[in-house]
Amino acid sequence: MTGAAKYTEDVSVEGALHAVFVRSFMAHARIGDIDFGSAVGMPGVVGVFGAGDLDLGPENSDEVPDVFARPMLANETVRFVGEPIAVVVADTLAEAMDAAALVLVDYDPLPVVVDPEEALARGAPLLFPEHGSNVAVERNFTSRAPREREPEVVVTGRFLNQRLSAVPMETNGALAVPDPDTGGLKMWIPCQAPHWMSREISKALGLEEKQVHVVAPAVGGGFGAKIATYPEQIVVAAIAHRLGRPVRYLEARSESMVAMTQGRGQVQHVRLGATKEGMITDLEVTNIADQGAYPGEGSSLSTLTRQMASGVYRIPYIHYRTFCVATNTTPTFAYRGAGRPEAAALIERAMDMLAQELLMDPVELRRKNFIPKEAFPYKTASRARYDIGDYEATLDKALEMAGYEKLRKQQQERRAAGDVKQLGIGLSCYVELTGFGTDSSTVEVHEDGSVSATTGTSPHGQGHETAWAQLVSARLNIPHERVQIVHSDTRLTAKGDGTMGSRSLQIGGSAVHGASVGVLEKAKLLASHLFEVSVEDIVQHDDGRFGIAGVPDSVVGWGELASAASDPARLPEGMDPGLSAKDKFGYDDNTMSYPFGAHIAVAEVDTETGQVKLLRHIAVDDCGRILNPMLVEGQVHGGVAQGVAQALFEEVVYDEDGNPLNANLASYDMPTAAELINFETAHTETPSPLNPLGAKGIGESGTIGSTPAVQNAVIDAVNHLGVRHIDMPLKPERVWRAIRRTAG
Repeated sequence: MTGAAKYTEDVSVEGALHAVFVRSFMAHARIGDIDFGSAVGMPGVVGVFGAGDLDLGPENSDEVPDVFARPMLANETVRFVGEPIAVVVADTLAEAMDAAALVLVDYDPLPVVVDPEEALARGAPLLFPEHGSNVAVERNFTSRAPREREPEVVVTGRFLNQRLSAVPMETNGALAVPDPDTGGLKMWIPCQAPHWMSREISKALGLEEKQVHVVAPAVGGGFGAKIATYPEQIVVAAIAHRLGRPVRYLEARSESMVAMTQGRGQVQHVRLGATKEGMITDLEVTNIADQGAYPGEGSSLSTLTRQMASGVYRIPYIHYRTFCVATNTTPTFAYRGAGRPEAAALIERAMDMLAQELLMDPVELRRKNFIPKEAFPYKTASRARYDIGDYEATLDKALEMAGYEKLRKQQQERRAAGDVKQLGIGLSCYVELTGFGTDSSTVEVHEDGSVSATTGTSPHGQGHETAWAQLVSARLNIPHERVQIVHSDTRLTAKGDGTMGSRSLQIGGSAVHGASVGVLEKAKLLASHLFEVSVEDIVQHDDGRFGIAGVPDSVVGWGELASAASDPARLPEGMDPGLSAKDKFGYDDNTMSYPFGAHIAVAEVDTETGQVKLLRHIAVDDCGRILNPMLVEGQVHGGVAQGVAQALFEEVVYDEDGNPLNANLASYDMPTAAELINFETAHTETPSPLNPLGAKGIGESGTIGSTPAVQNAVIDAVNHLGVRHIDMPLKPERVWRAIRRTAG
């Protein structure tokens, strides 16, 4: 906000060339001749490169067959608007742009499919004809326990979880500088996982991982879309390595809207069964996941949707079928929540439909089916292992904050009066899965009494520097301002899995905590050696210094201990030099944490125009033990804003020819603060037993809990008119048409 942050574009390197990509304006076509002639002769142009000019293999994924591998530059076929075909490198950005406009590509158009359900149909245009279908992955899952009983009441629905664009403030980019010392590269990339970037780029270029030094400077937002290593970043690295000159690239916003991975994109066919009393008997889902032009790692998101499909409820039997489908659209991957919002949306929407079918209050139906707090740890029929929960506690607090009974009374009064503007109350009770991967940390005390701590997490707005310094300060009793957190640099930090999946505090923070504990233990051992007493006799005073219990005049400070630790002659036998310690912390599939919460949205719907006005949003979230309330609050507010945006505003739209219709900020309806309201937030704290901090994730909770609450609120406002379901985004025309259909 002060302008002091240094982003990738702010890194100044003398003599850096500028790269501009030539992108397809067709959604599906064979590539004929590519004429570079006019571009090559332009002033300042250093090189023009196509797929055949760079020795780069395609990007493979273990998740899908190799036939779906994505080329770094399209070589025979383009499969979505925005796919890079060639790249121009010139002395200035203007020269590169002018030359790129002169690259002529001969296209032979091919049939296009953009709808994932149509892509499944027999006779649909095939993106990869040699595969024989557009289905990259088909998965069938059935819970181990057989169906206990047949349902007495069944509700069914087709739910659209529409495509979204991440729209970070900073678009994708890269700066690659040859490193003569290693024969590799130093790269600045706005990314969420620098070590992943280093691994992927070195693999693509045939280098050792240590030869690709990646730094993530200040990063202007990620939201999951900056997890992946993009073909453009690999191409820029390859050209810099080949030319022996620095090369930089930064997407224009219009490029970013078609080139950056998009999120969500699921069509869910849902069947929920229950008894007449409202006890759920079974859940069946067929999920058609739109993977875009190059199915790959994004196919794993539908597995997360399956894993979390049970939500907060005891559902004894689940059958879940997934089709991961290729379409002529931008590839999809993680977007804040990544598979878990889609799960919450399908089960919470179905719960409201079931409540309507049973003429039961949505709160009562949810209470009947909650997993009780005494049942944890709890393994669901979808094979998620929930660590701990108290779902009624968050619901009770949300209902109290909302004044639920009073709201229902106001709703009945408006209905009785036949008001044009009807009131809707939407509820969402969610649970999510957090804590992927592993991180490492080294904490070291220096001779001046300051501390440095490295972390494998890589913040892009989360405030890790503050939170991790709090952890070190609290454990070592060293002032917060004396702690430096080192991150986002593959040369300076141990390997880590970056920042994504609401993992940072419970994984990276636990590693920092563990390393701090190691330093404290080492300090006490060293102090006992210097004082020639047992380590049990060493105490730490309020000012942070160490001494002998009962002997207040015998003290030694952190700086003195660090100085002693640097002298091998002053160390106890077996102690390594330096006042430092390392720790590594990680989860496996059976020990991840499961944050939860309850959101209530209150909306007003104009039944004559379909206009929706969000009046209130109450969010009660449980992320375990809270380290920094302000940082938690910031994550919730940002998450709720994006969740509300999906429910009411945002949607990526293509026409039948695969042309994106809203690939700019003039037509993509991303709300600002002016379109949103003040959110009402609160928390319960149910510490996880699975990490030393008792922490669970919070970065995605607001997004997961808010979207179905808002959707349910809008539909609740008009369900008395016969409206059963409305797909997101709930824009006025869509709401108006739903009302008119039932009225007609």
